[in-house]
Amino acid sequence: MAERKDKQAEAAEAEVAEKAKDAEPKAEKADKPKAEKEPKAEKQADDAKADKDAKADEESKPKRRGAAETTTRKQAKVAAPTNDAGIVEVRASARFVRSAPRKARLVMDHIRGKSVGDARAILAHTPRAAATDIGKLLESAIANAENNFELDPDELRIQRATVDEGPTIKRFQPRAQGRATPILKRTSHMAITLTTTGDDAGRADTRKARKK
Repeated sequence: MAERKDKQAEAAEAEVAEKAKDAEPKAEKADKPKAEKEPKAEKQADDAKADKDAKADEESKPKRRGAAETTTRKQAKVAAPTNDAGIVEVRASARFVRSAPRKARLVMDHIRGKSVGDARAILAHTPRAAATDIGKLLESAIANAENNFELDPDELRIQRATVDEGPTIKRFQPRAQGRATPILKRTSHMAITLTTTGDDAGRADTRKARKK
């Protein structure tokens, strides 16, 4: 009996000791000073400063062309280029177009001196392959005048429309008896100049340019 009582007493003492050990960490957590919370606040403040610095660096960097973000700054209006006579001229060019110069000139002759609206209608109903390339060039010239110089497309007129010969691509077609026939794939350099002047002034300037 005495031995059992001793064992029970030892077991009770062991339980008390374990409970005391478990209670010590809880007391330590409860007694932790508030100084540990202060470093967390300092870290948050440092992170906020780092975020602000990163945003400032991003804003200072020049934005790439075509970025989704747009600036609210108003750009100064750029004056449209003029020739010696003071007539507004906006030019667009297309180089190395895969079309023969002679075929392209047949289409260019139809739109030279016409208004933008008439030229668009003519090109839309011209059954020639060169009309597609010339139509794209015309739209490029109109976009230059409208976006870069804030000109009204309805007031624009084609002052000059030229087609120059580009480099010729040479290929060969095999023929009978071991012969080879040359194939010449010609290219063109096209240019369109728009102006805001009327019919008479535009045609007179075109005639002067032809005489020169």
